[in-house]
Amino acid sequence: MKAVVYDGPRQVSVKDVPDAQIERPTDVLVRITSANICGSDLHMYEGRTDFEPGRWFGHENMGQVVEVGEGVDKVRVGDWVVLPFNIACGHCKNCERQLTNYCLTAQPEPNMAGAAYGFADMGPYGGGQAELLRVPWGDFNCLRLGEDAEQRQTDYVMLADIFPTGYHATEMAGVQPGDQTVIYGAGPVGLMAALSATIRGAGKVMVVDRHPDRLKLAESIGAIAIDDSKVDPVQAVLDETMGLGADNGCECVGYQAHEPDGQERANLTMNRLVASVRFTGKIGCVGVFVPQDPGAGDELAKQGKLAFDYGMFWFKGQHIGSGQAPVKKYNRQLRDLIAGGKAEPSFIVSHELPLDRAPEAYEHFDNRDDGWTKVVLHPAMAGA
Repeated sequence: MKAVVYDGPRQVSVKDVPDAQIERPTDVLVRITSANICGSDLHMYEGRTDFEPGRWFGHENMGQVVEVGEGVDKVRVGDWVVLPFNIACGHCKNCERQLTNYCLTAQPEPNMAGAAYGFADMGPYGGGQAELLRVPWGDFNCLRLGEDAEQRQTDYVMLADIFPTGYHATEMAGVQPGDQTVIYGAGPVGLMAALSATIRGAGKVMVVDRHPDRLKLAESIGAIAIDDSKVDPVQAVLDETMGLGADNGCECVGYQAHEPDGQERANLTMNRLVASVRFTGKIGCVGVFVPQDPGAGDELAKQGKLAFDYGMFWFKGQHIGSGQAPVKKYNRQLRDLIAGGKAEPSFIVSHELPLDRAPEAYEHFDNRDDGWTKVVLHPAMAGA
């Protein structure tokens, strides 16, 4: 089968790799029809992780079931399904608590938790930027879709990761009806957080970024765009909230946050959130931070540490939630919002491309080139 293979820093190619296949009775085999390129893929693409050359990417996946193992009871051949990026067993201590993002069974390292498709340090599983994908514990991990699945793939594929991840940020931040919510980062996850805050009834949603195309998308769903290359974003939030700060905030950037001049500062968005959110407010952090980052520009960041404004955080009595999203906790209800016409996360999609154009797509997306806001790869699409 064809897959998007990592060859080294900023180098991917589409190559023949061994076909995914049923390996255990509880497996499901899916023909991938849509697979997104994620901002998390870029960390690996840039060589900022220990993702091994020769492996293939892809953790935002949907498609049609073509084979099921003998131990599969619910999922049937022909079903359209979307796959949470978290691979989870469904029966370990964490899964029973809905913490499928920290499954103890799927992660082979006994001192770690959590597994994913085509992802550094999250097990040996193949990615879905390929023609086929093996789904372990298929009955648990496959979310079946309705009769409009094939026609609305660019909506439903967002359920694999970024829509639930954005929603998780607002859940950890405790967004309630009428709240004033600030979101740092208008990439795909930040835009999904803005959409989620709106769904949850926030009265005012502010989104901080500096890319005009992304800020325009934020405005398209009613958010207030704040360009941090033109204004002090903290002061802008204070001005929008009578000087008190937002009720809550979401961090959707991660450890590669940087100043408008390009200088990387891993602590930039976290400290701005402390300053932007009011006393006793909550912060939800879903941007990726890592235990170590040898490619960082300062010594603290190389060790995965931040110079965090903890004194002000403590003084303001704020709370913070962090970590990857437990996708299954949210994906069914979010699916039903899409099916009912209450949410259209596809508004962020800028490009739908065949698999063989993945190298070009990675380059443009990594460069944050204007207009490249979200790419969906279609393995069955003819090359162009």
